[in-house]
Amino acid sequence: MHLRDVTPDDLDAYIRMRCDPVMMADLGGPLPRAGMADKVRRDAEQAAADRAWIKMIVPDPAHPGTVAGTVTLWLHDTPHGPMSEIGWMVLPEFQGRGLAKRAVRALLARAREEDRWGIVHAFPATDNAPSNGVCRSLGFQFVAETDVEFAGRTLRTHHWTVDPRQPSRP
Repeated sequence: MHLRDVTPDDLDAYIRMRCDPVMMADLGGPLPRAGMADKVRRDAEQAAADRAWIKMIVPDPAHPGTVAGTVTLWLHDTPHGPMSEIGWMVLPEFQGRGLAKRAVRALLARAREEDRWGIVHAFPATDNAPSNGVCRSLGFQFVAETDVEFAGRTLRTHHWTVDPRQPSRP
């Protein structure tokens, strides 16, 4: 597996992930296709400027054009101050192979190596057993069940935290 920065050429992958009812079931349903070109452009700019780590998951480095999903680590403001958050998506045909876990582990390892981002938060939907399993298996600590806003929608999630500076689990 290889992680690379998102580029504007990743529009098709963004559409497959964010505009698909199955992929977006835990995130309140599909997003409009019309905004995806702008979204991927903005994300590519953020990644290129190193303001966020927005990575495409490439399952086989020998086939760099094949993308399995994304893993993203970014900082955003909350009513309680800045928060580092990690999130991931894996396309259906690549699910069940451990790619999300490996991608999250890799980004957390980089955060540890660069001593960047501080405590990292994750908010998988309460019903998303695979993503909650990634958190559990990588040593995230469960904080609480909570509501979060995503794309103008309120989602019921599990709030997890991890300190990348602490040793991770396999």
